[in-house]
Amino acid sequence: MPWKETCAMKERLQMVSLYETGKYTVTELAEQFKVSRKTAHKWLGRFADAGASGLNERSRAPHRCPRATPLDVVLAVVRAKQSHPTWGPAKLAPCPGEAPEIARAWPAVSTRGRILGLHGLVTRRKCRRRTSPWFQPFLGADRPNNVWCADFKGWIRTGDGTRCDPLTISDACTRMLLCCKILTKPDYGHVRPVFERIFREYGLPLALRTDNGPPFASVGVGGLSPLSVWWVKLGIMPERIKPGHPEQNGRHERLHRTLKQEVMKPPAATPQAQQERCAKFLSVYNRERPHEALGQVPPASLYVPSPRPFPELLGDIEYPPLTEVRRVRSNGQIKWHGELVFVSESLVGELVGITEDKDGWLVSFGPIPLGLLHPHHSSLSSLPHTHTNNSHRRSVTYVFS
Repeated sequence: MPWKETCAMKERLQMVSLYETGKYTVTELAEQFKVSRKTAHKWLGRFADAGASGLNERSRAPHRCPRATPLDVVLAVVRAKQSHPTWGPAKLAPCPGEAPEIARAWPAVSTRGRILGLHGLVTRRKCRRRTSPWFQPFLGADRPNNVWCADFKGWIRTGDGTRCDPLTISDACTRMLLCCKILTKPDYGHVRPVFERIFREYGLPLALRTDNGPPFASVGVGGLSPLSVWWVKLGIMPERIKPGHPEQNGRHERLHRTLKQEVMKPPAATPQAQQERCAKFLSVYNRERPHEALGQVPPASLYVPSPRPFPELLGDIEYPPLTEVRRVRSNGQIKWHGELVFVSESLVGELVGITEDKDGWLVSFGPIPLGLLHPHHSSLSSLPHTHTNNSHRRSVTYVFS
Protein backbone atom coordinates (compact mmCIF):
# COMPACT_ATOMS: atom_id res chain seq x y z
CA MET A 1 0.00 0.00 0.00
CA PRO A 2 1.54 3.36 -1.00
CA TRP A 3 2.33 6.02 1.60
CA LYS A 4 -0.20 8.84 1.96
CA GLU A 5 1.34 12.29 1.99
CA THR A 6 -0.17 14.88 4.29
CA CYS A 7 0.69 18.15 5.97
CA ALA A 8 -0.49 20.20 8.94
CA MET A 9 -2.76 22.37 6.78
CA LYS A 10 -4.56 19.33 5.31
CA GLU A 11 -5.04 17.83 8.76
CA ARG A 12 -6.56 21.05 10.10
CA LEU A 13 -8.95 21.37 7.13
CA GLN A 14 -10.00 17.75 7.57
CA MET A 15 -10.65 18.30 11.27
CA VAL A 16 -12.79 21.37 10.51
CA SER A 17 -14.78 19.56 7.81
CA LEU A 18 -15.48 16.63 10.15
CA TYR A 19 -16.57 18.99 12.91
CA GLU A 20 -19.00 20.79 10.58
CA THR A 21 -20.80 17.49 9.82
CA GLY A 22 -22.06 17.54 13.43
CA LYS A 23 -21.20 13.88 13.91
CA TYR A 24 -18.14 14.41 16.10
CA THR A 25 -17.45 16.26 19.30
CA VAL A 26 -14.33 18.33 19.88
CA THR A 27 -13.05 15.68 22.30
CA GLU A 28 -13.41 12.93 19.68
CA LEU A 29 -11.66 15.00 17.03
CA ALA A 30 -8.82 15.86 19.41
CA GLU A 31 -8.26 12.17 20.12
CA GLN A 32 -8.45 11.26 16.43
CA PHE A 33 -5.95 13.92 15.32
CA LYS A 34 -3.74 13.46 18.42
CA VAL A 35 -3.92 17.06 19.65
CA SER A 36 -5.20 18.58 22.88
CA ARG A 37 -8.76 19.87 23.20
CA LYS A 38 -7.31 23.38 23.62
CA THR A 39 -5.50 23.12 20.27
CA ALA A 40 -8.62 21.76 18.55
CA HIS A 41 -10.71 24.68 19.87
CA LYS A 42 -8.00 27.11 18.71
CA TRP A 43 -8.08 25.93 15.09
CA LEU A 44 -11.87 25.71 14.99
CA GLY A 45 -12.06 29.27 16.35
CA ARG A 46 -9.57 30.61 13.84
CA PHE A 47 -11.49 28.97 10.98
CA ALA A 48 -14.71 30.56 12.20
CA ASP A 49 -13.04 34.00 12.29
CA ALA A 50 -10.93 33.99 9.11
CA GLY A 51 -11.85 30.92 7.09
CA ALA A 52 -9.18 28.64 5.64
CA SER A 53 -6.51 31.38 5.83
CA GLY A 54 -6.91 31.35 9.61
CA LEU A 55 -5.42 27.86 9.69
CA ASN A 56 -2.00 29.11 8.53
CA GLU A 57 0.82 29.39 11.06
CA ARG A 58 1.20 32.82 12.63
CA SER A 59 4.38 34.59 13.62
CA ARG A 60 5.50 33.85 17.15
CA ALA A 61 7.36 37.14 17.46
CA PRO A 62 6.23 39.15 20.50
CA HIS A 63 3.92 42.10 19.82
CA ARG A 64 5.90 44.31 22.20
CA CYS A 65 9.66 44.49 22.98
CA PRO A 66 9.98 46.83 25.97
CA ARG A 67 13.79 46.52 26.05
CA ALA A 68 14.36 46.96 22.31
CA THR A 69 16.93 49.52 21.21
CA PRO A 70 15.13 52.79 20.37
CA LEU A 71 14.83 53.55 16.68
CA ASP A 72 16.75 56.83 16.93
CA VAL A 73 19.68 54.98 18.53
CA VAL A 74 19.59 52.32 15.80
CA LEU A 75 19.71 55.03 13.14
CA ALA A 76 22.62 56.71 14.96
CA VAL A 77 24.60 53.43 14.89
CA VAL A 78 23.91 53.14 11.17
CA ARG A 79 25.09 56.73 10.61
CA ALA A 80 28.28 56.05 12.56
CA LYS A 81 29.01 53.01 10.41
CA GLN A 82 28.37 54.96 7.22
CA SER A 83 30.82 57.62 8.40
CA HIS A 84 33.51 54.97 9.01
CA PRO A 85 32.83 52.03 6.66
CA THR A 86 35.97 50.12 7.66
CA TRP A 87 35.36 50.29 11.40
CA GLY A 88 33.90 47.39 13.32
CA PRO A 89 31.20 47.64 16.00
CA ALA A 90 33.73 47.96 18.83
CA LYS A 91 35.16 51.20 17.37
CA LEU A 92 31.88 52.92 16.53
CA ALA A 93 30.93 55.92 18.66
CA PRO A 94 28.20 58.56 18.26
CA CYS A 95 28.93 60.98 15.43
CA PRO A 96 29.72 64.58 16.40
CA GLY A 97 26.51 66.54 16.79
CA GLU A 98 24.37 63.63 17.99
CA ALA A 99 21.92 64.42 20.77
CA PRO A 100 23.17 63.80 24.34
CA GLU A 101 20.43 61.23 24.96
CA ILE A 102 21.78 59.21 22.01
CA ALA A 103 25.24 59.11 23.60
CA ARG A 104 23.76 58.06 26.96
CA ALA A 105 21.78 55.23 25.34
CA TRP A 106 24.66 54.04 23.13
CA PRO A 107 24.31 50.23 22.92
CA ALA A 108 26.83 47.52 23.78
CA VAL A 109 29.28 46.17 21.20
CA SER A 110 27.22 43.02 20.64
CA THR A 111 24.08 45.08 20.06
CA ARG A 112 25.90 47.37 17.65
CA GLY A 113 27.11 44.33 15.72
CA ARG A 114 23.57 42.93 15.57
CA ILE A 115 22.21 46.25 14.29
CA LEU A 116 24.86 46.40 11.56
CA GLY A 117 24.06 42.85 10.55
CA LEU A 118 20.31 43.52 10.31
CA HIS A 119 21.02 46.50 8.05
CA GLY A 120 23.42 44.61 5.81
CA LEU A 121 26.42 46.74 6.80
CA VAL A 122 28.68 43.82 7.68
CA THR A 123 29.61 40.76 5.65
CA ARG A 124 30.47 37.35 6.94
CA ARG A 125 34.03 36.34 6.17
CA LYS A 126 34.51 33.32 3.97
CA CYS A 127 35.64 30.29 5.94
CA ARG A 128 39.26 29.59 5.07
CA ARG A 129 40.94 26.23 5.21
CA ARG A 130 43.88 26.66 7.54
CA THR A 131 46.93 24.64 8.44
CA SER A 132 46.92 23.36 12.00
CA PRO A 133 49.57 24.72 14.40
CA TRP A 134 52.49 22.47 15.27
CA PHE A 135 54.16 21.52 18.54
CA GLN A 136 53.03 23.78 21.34
CA PRO A 137 54.48 24.83 23.67
CA PHE A 138 57.28 25.71 21.26
CA LEU A 139 60.92 24.89 21.79
CA GLY A 140 62.48 27.35 24.23
CA ALA A 141 64.44 30.19 22.67
CA ASP A 142 66.94 30.36 25.53
CA ARG A 143 70.07 29.67 23.45
CA PRO A 144 71.33 30.95 20.11
CA ASN A 145 70.18 28.80 17.18
CA ASN A 146 67.59 26.90 19.19
CA VAL A 147 64.83 28.67 17.26
CA TRP A 148 64.99 30.81 14.17
CA CYS A 149 62.01 32.86 13.00
CA ALA A 150 61.16 33.46 9.35
CA ASP A 151 58.46 35.45 7.62
CA PHE A 152 57.70 37.79 4.75
CA LYS A 153 57.24 41.44 5.60
CA GLY A 154 54.17 42.65 3.75
CA TRP A 155 54.99 43.23 0.10
CA ILE A 156 55.54 46.71 -1.29
CA ARG A 157 55.95 48.31 -4.70
CA THR A 158 59.03 50.35 -5.40
CA GLY A 159 58.89 53.65 -7.26
CA ASP A 160 59.15 51.88 -10.65
CA GLY A 161 56.10 49.71 -9.87
CA THR A 162 57.99 46.48 -9.12
CA ARG A 163 56.58 44.24 -6.42
CA CYS A 164 59.06 43.35 -3.67
CA ASP A 165 58.60 40.69 -0.97
CA PRO A 166 61.17 41.10 1.84
CA LEU A 167 62.12 37.74 3.40
CA THR A 168 63.45 38.05 6.95
CA ILE A 169 65.13 35.41 9.14
CA SER A 170 66.18 36.06 12.73
CA ASP A 171 67.49 34.19 15.76
CA ALA A 172 64.82 34.20 18.47
CA CYS A 173 67.25 34.23 21.41
CA THR A 174 69.67 37.00 20.42
CA ARG A 175 67.35 38.84 17.93
CA MET A 176 70.16 38.62 15.37
CA LEU A 177 68.80 39.48 11.93
CA LEU A 178 70.31 36.81 9.70
CA CYS A 179 68.63 37.77 6.46
CA CYS A 180 66.67 40.63 4.92
CA LYS A 181 66.40 39.74 1.25
CA ILE A 182 64.11 41.31 -1.36
CA LEU A 183 62.49 38.60 -3.53
CA THR A 184 60.43 38.99 -6.67
CA LYS A 185 58.23 36.00 -5.75
CA PRO A 186 57.57 34.44 -2.32
CA ASP A 187 57.68 30.85 -3.57
CA TYR A 188 59.78 27.74 -2.98
CA GLY A 189 62.05 28.31 -5.98
CA HIS A 190 63.09 31.76 -4.76
CA VAL A 191 63.14 31.06 -1.01
CA ARG A 192 65.22 27.87 -0.85
CA PRO A 193 68.43 29.40 -2.30
CA VAL A 194 68.24 32.12 0.35
CA PHE A 195 67.97 29.56 3.16
CA GLU A 196 70.86 27.54 1.64
CA ARG A 197 73.09 30.62 1.78
CA ILE A 198 72.07 31.40 5.38
CA PHE A 199 72.57 27.78 6.48
CA ARG A 200 76.05 27.72 4.97
CA GLU A 201 76.97 30.96 6.70
CA TYR A 202 75.41 30.43 10.14
CA GLY A 203 74.80 26.66 10.41
CA LEU A 204 71.49 24.91 11.19
CA PRO A 205 68.98 25.77 13.93
CA LEU A 206 66.98 23.19 15.88
CA ALA A 207 63.60 24.70 14.91
CA LEU A 208 62.20 27.23 12.48
CA ARG A 209 59.09 29.16 13.53
CA THR A 210 56.85 30.55 10.79
CA ASP A 211 53.24 31.31 10.03
CA ASN A 212 50.93 28.91 8.18
CA GLY A 213 51.22 30.33 4.69
CA PRO A 214 53.19 29.17 1.68
CA PRO A 215 55.98 28.43 1.06
CA PHE A 216 56.54 27.57 4.74
CA ALA A 217 53.49 25.32 5.11
CA SER A 218 50.58 23.87 3.17
CA VAL A 219 47.11 22.51 3.90
CA GLY A 220 48.27 18.94 3.18
CA VAL A 221 48.92 16.28 5.79
CA GLY A 222 51.25 17.43 8.54
CA GLY A 223 51.09 20.92 7.08
CA LEU A 224 54.19 20.01 5.08
CA SER A 225 55.33 21.98 2.06
CA PRO A 226 58.40 21.20 -0.10
CA LEU A 227 60.35 23.75 1.93
CA SER A 228 59.41 22.29 5.33
CA VAL A 229 60.08 18.76 4.02
CA TRP A 230 63.62 19.90 3.24
CA TRP A 231 63.93 21.39 6.72
CA VAL A 232 62.88 18.11 8.35
CA LYS A 233 65.48 16.20 6.34
CA LEU A 234 68.08 18.70 7.61
CA GLY A 235 67.04 17.96 11.20
CA ILE A 236 65.14 21.25 11.64
CA MET A 237 61.72 21.06 13.28
CA PRO A 238 59.08 23.30 11.63
CA GLU A 239 57.05 25.23 14.21
CA ARG A 240 53.83 26.87 13.04
CA ILE A 241 51.99 29.53 15.01
CA LYS A 242 48.20 29.47 15.29
CA PRO A 243 46.34 31.19 12.45
CA GLY A 244 45.56 34.79 13.35
CA HIS A 245 48.00 34.83 16.31
CA PRO A 246 51.10 36.79 15.22
CA GLU A 247 51.90 37.38 18.89
CA GLN A 248 53.21 33.80 19.01
CA ASN A 249 56.01 35.05 16.79
CA GLY A 250 56.06 38.43 18.51
CA ARG A 251 59.83 38.97 18.50
CA HIS A 252 59.94 38.70 14.74
CA GLU A 253 56.82 40.85 14.29
CA ARG A 254 58.45 43.56 16.40
CA LEU A 255 61.47 43.40 14.10
CA HIS A 256 59.13 43.94 11.14
CA ARG A 257 57.75 47.06 12.76
CA THR A 258 61.23 48.55 13.02
CA LEU A 259 62.09 47.42 9.50
CA LYS A 260 59.00 49.12 8.09
CA GLN A 261 59.75 52.37 9.88
CA GLU A 262 63.37 52.43 8.76
CA VAL A 263 63.43 51.30 5.14
CA MET A 264 59.89 51.09 3.71
CA LYS A 265 58.29 54.46 4.40
CA PRO A 266 58.43 55.48 1.59
CA PRO A 267 59.73 52.63 -0.63
CA ALA A 268 62.88 53.15 -2.70
CA ALA A 269 62.85 53.94 -6.41
CA THR A 270 63.98 50.46 -7.56
CA PRO A 271 64.31 46.94 -6.09
CA GLN A 272 68.12 47.33 -6.12
CA ALA A 273 67.89 50.53 -4.11
CA GLN A 274 65.43 48.86 -1.72
CA GLN A 275 67.85 45.96 -1.20
CA GLU A 276 70.65 48.41 -0.44
CA ARG A 277 68.45 49.96 2.25
CA CYS A 278 67.74 46.51 3.71
CA ALA A 279 71.43 45.58 3.74
CA LYS A 280 72.32 48.80 5.54
CA PHE A 281 69.50 48.25 8.03
CA LEU A 282 70.71 44.68 8.72
CA SER A 283 74.20 45.92 9.54
CA VAL A 284 73.03 48.74 11.81
CA TYR A 285 70.38 46.56 13.51
CA ASN A 286 72.84 43.77 14.32
CA ARG A 287 75.97 45.75 15.23
CA GLU A 288 74.99 49.26 16.33
CA ARG A 289 71.40 49.45 17.50
CA PRO A 290 71.06 48.57 21.24
CA HIS A 291 68.26 46.15 22.03
CA GLU A 292 66.27 46.66 25.21
CA ALA A 293 65.51 42.94 25.68
CA LEU A 294 69.25 42.19 25.53
CA GLY A 295 70.30 44.73 28.15
CA GLN A 296 70.90 47.53 25.64
CA VAL A 297 73.54 45.66 23.67
CA PRO A 298 73.33 44.89 19.92
CA PRO A 299 72.41 41.33 18.82
CA ALA A 300 75.79 40.63 17.18
CA SER A 301 77.53 40.91 20.58
CA LEU A 302 75.64 37.80 21.79
CA TYR A 303 75.11 35.69 18.70
CA VAL A 304 77.38 32.78 17.78
CA PRO A 305 76.95 30.56 14.69
CA SER A 306 75.44 27.12 15.07
CA PRO A 307 77.81 24.14 15.53
CA ARG A 308 75.59 22.12 13.17
CA PRO A 309 77.01 22.59 9.64
CA PHE A 310 74.93 22.55 6.49
CA PRO A 311 75.33 19.19 4.68
CA GLU A 312 75.95 19.55 0.98
CA LEU A 313 74.71 15.99 0.36
CA LEU A 314 71.44 14.94 1.93
CA GLY A 315 70.14 11.37 2.02
CA ASP A 316 66.95 9.68 3.16
CA ILE A 317 65.65 9.65 6.71
CA GLU A 318 66.49 6.42 8.51
CA TYR A 319 63.66 5.05 10.68
CA PRO A 320 63.89 2.96 13.85
CA PRO A 321 63.67 -0.85 13.71
CA LEU A 322 60.24 -2.49 13.39
CA THR A 323 59.04 0.44 11.27
CA GLU A 324 57.49 -0.30 7.88
CA VAL A 325 59.02 2.05 5.31
CA ARG A 326 57.42 3.15 2.03
CA ARG A 327 58.67 5.56 -0.62
CA VAL A 328 56.08 8.06 -1.84
CA ARG A 329 55.41 7.63 -5.55
CA SER A 330 55.35 10.36 -8.19
CA ASN A 331 51.58 10.78 -7.71
CA GLY A 332 51.88 11.23 -3.93
CA GLN A 333 50.69 7.70 -3.11
CA ILE A 334 52.13 4.75 -1.21
CA LYS A 335 51.15 1.11 -1.42
CA TRP A 336 49.80 -0.50 1.73
CA HIS A 337 48.31 -4.02 1.90
CA GLY A 338 47.73 -4.05 -1.83
CA GLU A 339 45.96 -0.67 -1.88
CA LEU A 340 47.21 2.72 -3.09
CA VAL A 341 46.86 5.42 -0.42
CA PHE A 342 47.39 9.10 -1.15
CA VAL A 343 49.76 10.82 1.28
CA SER A 344 51.07 14.12 -0.09
CA GLU A 345 52.57 15.54 -3.26
CA SER A 346 55.06 17.45 -1.10
CA LEU A 347 56.61 14.09 -0.10
CA VAL A 348 57.14 12.66 -3.60
CA GLY A 349 60.33 10.58 -3.58
CA GLU A 350 60.64 10.63 0.24
CA LEU A 351 60.49 7.73 2.69
CA VAL A 352 57.67 7.59 5.23
CA GLY A 353 57.48 5.29 8.23
CA ILE A 354 54.47 3.24 9.30
CA THR A 355 54.12 2.00 12.88
CA GLU A 356 51.29 0.26 14.70
CA ASP A 357 49.38 2.60 16.98
CA LYS A 358 46.43 2.22 19.34
CA ASP A 359 44.26 4.14 16.84
CA GLY A 360 45.50 2.28 13.74
CA TRP A 361 48.64 2.39 11.61
CA LEU A 362 50.41 5.71 12.08
CA VAL A 363 52.20 7.21 9.07
CA SER A 364 55.04 9.65 9.86
CA PHE A 365 57.67 11.60 8.01
CA GLY A 366 60.60 11.56 10.39
CA PRO A 367 59.32 13.07 13.66
CA ILE A 368 56.15 14.45 12.10
CA PRO A 369 52.95 12.34 12.28
CA LEU A 370 50.91 12.58 9.08
CA GLY A 371 47.79 10.47 9.57
CA LEU A 372 46.33 7.04 10.17
CA LEU A 373 45.87 4.18 7.72
CA HIS A 374 42.57 2.29 7.76
CA PRO A 375 41.40 -0.55 5.52
CA HIS A 376 39.55 0.43 2.33
CA HIS A 377 40.49 4.13 2.68
CA SER A 378 42.14 5.79 -0.32
CA SER A 379 43.71 8.54 1.81
CA LEU A 380 45.01 9.07 5.33
CA SER A 381 42.58 9.70 8.17
CA SER A 382 43.13 12.75 10.33
CA LEU A 383 44.98 12.36 13.60
CA PRO A 384 43.41 12.53 17.07
CA HIS A 385 44.49 15.54 19.14
CA THR A 386 46.82 13.35 21.20
CA HIS A 387 49.10 12.85 18.18
CA THR A 388 49.90 16.56 17.77
CA ASN A 389 51.66 17.21 21.06
CA ASN A 390 55.29 17.11 22.08
CA SER A 391 55.31 13.33 22.47
CA HIS A 392 56.40 13.16 18.82
CA ARG A 393 59.58 15.16 19.33
CA ARG A 394 62.08 12.36 18.92
CA SER A 395 65.55 12.07 17.54
CA VAL A 396 65.92 11.14 13.88
CA THR A 397 68.93 9.54 12.24
CA TYR A 398 69.98 10.77 8.80
CA VAL A 399 71.87 9.00 6.05
CA PHE A 400 74.14 11.13 3.86
CA SER A 401 75.49 9.84 0.57
